[in-house]
Amino acid sequence: MRRRRQRPIPPVSEQSSDAELLRAVAAGQTAALRLLHHRHAGWLRARLRRRCADPDVVDAAIQDTFVAVWKDAQRYEETSADPAAWLWTIAVRRLLSTLRGPAHRWLSGPADELPDVATVPSAEELVLLGVEHGALGPALDRLSPELRRLIEATALDGLSVREAAKLLGIPEGTAKTRLMRARTRLRELLT
Repeated sequence: MRRRRQRPIPPVSEQSSDAELLRAVAAGQTAALRLLHHRHAGWLRARLRRRCADPDVVDAAIQDTFVAVWKDAQRYEETSADPAAWLWTIAVRRLLSTLRGPAHRWLSGPADELPDVATVPSAEELVLLGVEHGALGPALDRLSPELRRLIEATALDGLSVREAAKLLGIPEGTAKTRLMRARTRLRELLT
């Protein structure tokens, strides 16, 4: 079997676009990952902190996000998602995984050393887990990708329509129309 020759990836710099950085990460350039982290970790951390008050959990989710980017950068498709939206999707999923993980459930040591106190998850944790495991998750999965991304950005991430439009790279009027269509479709799917 012959290997297909790939174009060489040019060196990356501060001026490289996110898409160029992701292509370079897929080619194994650690400098590109470093630049992506420098460019996006701050806002990812700030947005995840709105969803989880534990800074250690947020830091673990950020670290897991960039490990996933390193391993799976070749999965990014320029035509289907804005790089920032793609990173945010990974970060939210890593936060949920971290919240569900055993390290978050136990404070320390074996279970018999823990006091007999029931822990109650925060309202936000319940909503995030409900999206993943409740009726809303499958309903979101049935939306078209552009409608799903807009609902996730506005309803789940708490962005305004203007912010979501900018993040997704679409005009604000288009975002409003898609959001109206998405809400209508979700109502149909959930009733």
